[in-house]
Amino acid sequence: MTIAPEVDDARIQKLESELDPEMRFRPLLPAAAGIVAGLLFGLSCFHYYTAGFGLLPETVHRGIHIACVLGLIFLVFSWRKKNNTAPPRAGIFSPLGIGLLDWLCAIAAAIASLYVPYVFHDLQFRVGNPDPIDWIMGTIMIVVLLEATRRSVGWPLPIIAILLMAYALYGPSLPGILAHPGNTWKSVVNHLYLTSQGIYGIALGVVATYVFHYVLFGVLATRVGLGRFFIDLATALTGRFSGGPAKVSIFGSALFGMISGSSIANTVTVGSLTIPAMIRIGYARHFAGAVEAAAATGGQITPPIMGAAAFLMVEFLAVPYQTIILAAIVPAFMHFFGVFCQIHFEARKHGLRGLPRSELPIARDVIRRDWPTAMPLAVLLMVLFSGFTPYLAAFWGITGCLVLGLTNRSPIVALAFAAAVALCIRLGILTEWIGMGTIIGASAAVSALYVLRDEAGKVRLFSILDAFVVGAKYAISVGAAAATVGIIIGIVTLTGVGFKLSTIITEAAADIAALLGGVLPASLFDAKAMTLFFTLIMTAIVCILLGCGVPTTANYLIMVTIAAPALAMLGVPQLVSHFFVFYFGVLADITPPVALAAYAGASMAGADPFKTGNTAFRLGLAKALVPFVFVYSPAMLLVVKGFTWAEFFETTIACAVGVVMLAMALTGYGLARISNFERFWLGAASILVISPSRTATLIGLAMSVPVLIRQLAAWRAAQSSLPARG
Repeated sequence: MTIAPEVDDARIQKLESELDPEMRFRPLLPAAAGIVAGLLFGLSCFHYYTAGFGLLPETVHRGIHIACVLGLIFLVFSWRKKNNTAPPRAGIFSPLGIGLLDWLCAIAAAIASLYVPYVFHDLQFRVGNPDPIDWIMGTIMIVVLLEATRRSVGWPLPIIAILLMAYALYGPSLPGILAHPGNTWKSVVNHLYLTSQGIYGIALGVVATYVFHYVLFGVLATRVGLGRFFIDLATALTGRFSGGPAKVSIFGSALFGMISGSSIANTVTVGSLTIPAMIRIGYARHFAGAVEAAAATGGQITPPIMGAAAFLMVEFLAVPYQTIILAAIVPAFMHFFGVFCQIHFEARKHGLRGLPRSELPIARDVIRRDWPTAMPLAVLLMVLFSGFTPYLAAFWGITGCLVLGLTNRSPIVALAFAAAVALCIRLGILTEWIGMGTIIGASAAVSALYVLRDEAGKVRLFSILDAFVVGAKYAISVGAAAATVGIIIGIVTLTGVGFKLSTIITEAAADIAALLGGVLPASLFDAKAMTLFFTLIMTAIVCILLGCGVPTTANYLIMVTIAAPALAMLGVPQLVSHFFVFYFGVLADITPPVALAAYAGASMAGADPFKTGNTAFRLGLAKALVPFVFVYSPAMLLVVKGFTWAEFFETTIACAVGVVMLAMALTGYGLARISNFERFWLGAASILVISPSRTATLIGLAMSVPVLIRQLAAWRAAQSSLPARG
């Protein structure tokens, strides 16, 4: 069940272009395709170079990034989605097969994006009192940005930005707490365009400084074989067990998720192997697609390379990326553990066996053949945990991928490269020209020998160059979305609407808590705890609903500006509130009616999308409960203030036990089949067990005892009825 990398790369790119709206580029004539490929390649080279040899001044770096991103979007995305599949035709009004209006928008976007860096040194005298040319260019920038975002990620995000700009302009006309003095269009443009609180703010900065590099690393790491290594290793270790391909999906998605922060890319890459195998051994088509989708969404929360939101946390919270990685470990494990338990019980319920050994790779053969492909990831982690910046770690990880790919995965070269980086870290010269020049120069010389000695070397070189183009393709949509979220954040800071909405949320939660206060026992549910609980419920619902039309990164940014202050009012630590919002934003990828990862899995499985989405949501329910656990017991995140190992183990073990019980209740099987009443009873008990309250946990365990005793008796009866082995 190994994958041929050449065939797999082409097939995966085709599937992603069909299933991921952000990768659905229009066909181009050869000349236009060459221009676009050159721009994409140049954008990747720009980020690769600046990551290793020094970032440009903040505004200049962000301006160059967004100029390329917006210009490219107008060249590769049509005005209407259905035109993305229409064959291109060159003419007077469509030079090189691209509409004249698209060319004009691309040029306008590039000029407006680069205007701010160009006049940056004069802005200290003009911010607050912009010249006419300033706010005219700002207006052009806002218009082309909203249109580029609409083309690349859809209507919802631009609509939110437009409504908030209208709110900023017409504040005096609004009722109650939402009213504010109002602003002129000139002052709105000044704030969004000329300051670091808007388009050129944190969101765009993180994408241009961190996210792009890690997206490029993930593409290169997959291209040199690390993805295949992970999937083959997962197949070798778990394929023979009950429901084997589904378990391969879990472990493969967990490992592949370490280098891919995209739910859809994870679904397509791992699912191309596991979904057909699951269907072949007897899983229903919708269940096979749902398993892969549910597992794949874990990629965005799996360290070390998580979704873009993880890097935004670094900037918002002013903490090292290593802190985010450590905090994510246990919640990510709980997600995969919850999916694993459900597919295990489902397999036992239907008597599904694993794959025959003849179809499985041997683990030691996989490791012996492909272990060098793990070198770039090891180097990235080594640099990152040595205290260097995330973008420098990505630079050395990308360099490792280049060396490995060009030298045909040579074990000797892989070891030598990793040893050289480790030595330079030890000597403290990793970022100095002595260390960088020695490693890069030697790597380039060795790589050139491997490339020039045969035709296969040239093929490897072109594959690496293509990976630079593909990596930039993945990043342009998130770049536009981040800049548009900058508009949203800018309006929030300009009008203070974030704190007003936070107040509305907490007051509504307090009213619900007061309403139920006379019904529930005050000894178990005090008013403050209930207010927090209902605030979390409303925040989770809004995250999921917003995620139906907004990418995870944008969802996180919007909700952090609104919900994080509300949670802070109730005493929730910042790191915890950010993780809560992040996890529910990710959950939207498998939550109907718009569950993009589930739809990708359904398309590959030939199943009903809505049914697949419902099943994927059920499989991912553990992810929906775990955030509530770490809000009430932050020790699960490992790095919060006041952490104790005793609280960590108590919370984590209780959560794991509750997840197993919930999986039994949802699948209707444990050691034997479970009746409907027992499923309901066990489900209620599991929620109490998962609860961080020790009293609630003990009550839940006590409730589960009768069901578990009956399960054990049924299992023993079934075993005794089996014919004795001769």
